[in-house]
Amino acid sequence: MSLLKPQDYRVLYNPAAYAKGRAGSQQHGNRDSSQALGDTFTSLGTAQPPQTFPTASPQALPPLRNAKPKSNTLLEQTILATLYKKEAEKEKWEVHDSKEDPRMFQKGRPEYRSLSCDSTEPALTLPAEEEDSILQNVATCEGSPGIVTDYFLKLSRSPAERREALVSDARFSALCHQAVRAIGQFSTPDLIQILKACVPLAVPASHPLLDACEAEFCRRAWDMELEQLLLVADCWRCLERAVPSYLGILFSYANLHWKELTLPQFVQLLYIVGEGRRSPADLEQKVESMILRHLDAFTLEELGAICLGLFKSVSGISEHVMRRIADRVSLQMEDMSTYALVNVLKMLRYTRMDHLPLMRELGRVIPARIPTTNIQGIMHIALTYSSLHFFDEDVLVAVAASLPSKVSYCRSKDAAKFLWSFGCLDYEPPNEEEFYPSLIKQLHTKLHEFKKFPEHLLTGLLGLAFVRRFPEELIHFALREEFVQKTRGSKYDLHKDLFTLGKSVEIECPTYQGSRLPPQLCQEFTEMALSFAEQEIYVRPEIVEATSLLESMLGGPEYVKSHMILPHTRTGDLEVRLATDGRPIPFNFKHPVAAKKLKDMGVSLTDDLMSQLIKGSAHSQSPVEAENEARIPGQERGDAAGTPCSGGTLIAKSQTEPKAGCWQPQEVRLALQVSNRNHFCYGSKRLLGLHCLKRRQLRLLGYVVVEIPFWEWFPLLKRTRSEKLSYLHYKVFCPALLPRAA
Repeated sequence: MSLLKPQDYRVLYNPAAYAKGRAGSQQHGNRDSSQALGDTFTSLGTAQPPQTFPTASPQALPPLRNAKPKSNTLLEQTILATLYKKEAEKEKWEVHDSKEDPRMFQKGRPEYRSLSCDSTEPALTLPAEEEDSILQNVATCEGSPGIVTDYFLKLSRSPAERREALVSDARFSALCHQAVRAIGQFSTPDLIQILKACVPLAVPASHPLLDACEAEFCRRAWDMELEQLLLVADCWRCLERAVPSYLGILFSYANLHWKELTLPQFVQLLYIVGEGRRSPADLEQKVESMILRHLDAFTLEELGAICLGLFKSVSGISEHVMRRIADRVSLQMEDMSTYALVNVLKMLRYTRMDHLPLMRELGRVIPARIPTTNIQGIMHIALTYSSLHFFDEDVLVAVAASLPSKVSYCRSKDAAKFLWSFGCLDYEPPNEEEFYPSLIKQLHTKLHEFKKFPEHLLTGLLGLAFVRRFPEELIHFALREEFVQKTRGSKYDLHKDLFTLGKSVEIECPTYQGSRLPPQLCQEFTEMALSFAEQEIYVRPEIVEATSLLESMLGGPEYVKSHMILPHTRTGDLEVRLATDGRPIPFNFKHPVAAKKLKDMGVSLTDDLMSQLIKGSAHSQSPVEAENEARIPGQERGDAAGTPCSGGTLIAKSQTEPKAGCWQPQEVRLALQVSNRNHFCYGSKRLLGLHCLKRRQLRLLGYVVVEIPFWEWFPLLKRTRSEKLSYLHYKVFCPALLPRAA
């Protein structure tokens, strides 16, 4: 998981639903173990879709049913299928406090009854005597397709406590065998009824009967109605069976008959698309048109289902369409369920779109709901605020207050994302002494999971590092060679995370005695960071201009250096050195990279470019226009303290004084920070956690941090040269700097 790329670093999210799925069971919310219709049933799981950068493709793994040993009898196959299902569920199920129903949207219109498998329909319980009689009849004689269908329908009414024994009964296996042999003789409605009956019976996803049903439905699909195709797809979802071939036919059929889709059929189709974790590219434009056409007719729950389907399937959606959805939600938020609202937030952060009316209304509505929201929903709320860099203290306080009592329900991913969210926004809640220990304890509890999902541990540890917390045992685990090798085999690029964590521990924990990154690995990561900086950082117009003006002001390129003092923080610095009497000291005798880039690239500060720099893109509002009070950490508070390791499990925030670097005592080193909007919370002057960490570590190394904030510098770029020089002169030769440094 790549977290720390400057200006446009991304956070990855798990799109798995966190609420109930099939009847009588909870939705499997485990990050890499959740079963998707379009993926194969395996405990290895699949890659999550990242937040837009870069896109990870789901792994295609062979179906489990093809990997199990061959059995001689149908009964053995059934028993094996049941055992495989139990073993997989034992590994992937975790205790969640999910109380929401992801299919709630289906209750809003009667049309969904013909499109979905509603296992909550009232049914008369089948008496035990009648169940036994049916099974006896199966054992003694073979029935016609109509009789077999009737038997399945009746047996599906067996009470929950008898279903497990029923499915493993040899007589039920004989009934399944009869159905398989006669599979081609069933009418399509009867075959659908058999498949529907398998849902309350909880027939294992790899059962031979389902193999036969899938093959037969694929054969008949083009002769079926869209309503039937959607109903069958919903049954596969309830059975948690991967049917990529069937879904491919369904999507092709829907594409061909797109103009015939009713509103409920469209919503149900997007729901299936999401559960299948795949989106046909040729449907994307049609989906947007359909959303806009029916936008005012959708119920709020249907809007939530649409957003969840798009999010799970990693479907692109234009900013215009997402903004229209957000417009409506912001006006009717109080009438929307929390589950549907969270689904809208998932898509909002996926599109990286700011929508101030929605976020303000969310800040008004959601704090009161958080105590009754399940833990995965709370996580997605917190993650929305951090991914959009939107700081709302009331929401964060409510999240933090609810967490300690629910922390045992956190998956490893949930705990990590909570820590990341608060660290990213550089916020320590009022109950920090309870909040952080409870989450760190949960990371310890889930330690075994990190060998499989190393990105979660690094996410959590970086979130802690941002707010000066370094749990020694977890850091030792994360920096061990074995774990480092695990990260290299991950689906995600985790080297920047490791680099940032390892170097942060080196600077902020002088007494730490645990594992460290090998020097050669640090050198490799440093070279990668420097290569990135040459292409993306040193050439930015605001930095090139500041470098050039400083060179003129101080006496030449040898007096200023544009480089990364701390490569693991992924942002650049303009370094200037002064004697204690304020005289500039030459030190950079190599041609500066920034000057070379300026010469080679010919950066021109056009009106259009300046408008973008000052006003920002369509995705953000300039903090100059923000009303909220702001701060730059380090200028108004003494937070330069490091965190020495002292052998305890948690190395708490320290009050260590900054240590001088390896330069002369009569030398003052300035680290000028030419910031941009992406270093701050949305619409404010509040630095994000990564950039607070950087400034803190610069001070620990003895640098004097000098802020050149974008709300001051960017407008000056359009002013006269003398005005810019005057501004930089004040920043570099500020009378307060030298006494403070001394």
